[in-house]
Amino acid sequence: MSTPTTEQDTTAPAQPAPTGQDAAPAEDTTAVRRTLTAFLEQRTKTAVAADVDLFSTGLVTSLFAMELLVHVEQSFGVQVGGSDLTLDNFRSVDAMTALVLRLRGGGDE
Repeated sequence: MSTPTTEQDTTAPAQPAPTGQDAAPAEDTTAVRRTLTAFLEQRTKTAVAADVDLFSTGLVTSLFAMELLVHVEQSFGVQVGGSDLTLDNFRSVDAMTALVLRLRGGGDE
C-alpha cells in the first residue's frame, strides 16, 4: 500500500483585521465615516458631507436620532450612555466618528 501524500500549504495564515488600538487610526476613521455616511445617505436619500450639521439641515429628526443611536451601537459594538448621549455627539458624521473611536478606545480622550 502506498501512503497518500498531501501538499503542505506554504501560505501564511490570514491574520484578523486589527481593531481598537491595534488598527491604523486613519483606516479606522475612514471605515467608521464610510459606514455612517452610507447609512445616512441610504436613509435620507441625500448626499451627506462629513461635517454637515444633521439637525440644523433637518436631515435628522428626534425620531431618526434614536434610530441613528441604535445603528451606531449595533454597527460598531459600542454602548452610548450617560454623558455621551448628547446632540453634539450625533450632530455630524465627524462627531459620530469621533464618538465611536473614543468609545472603542482608539480616539482622543
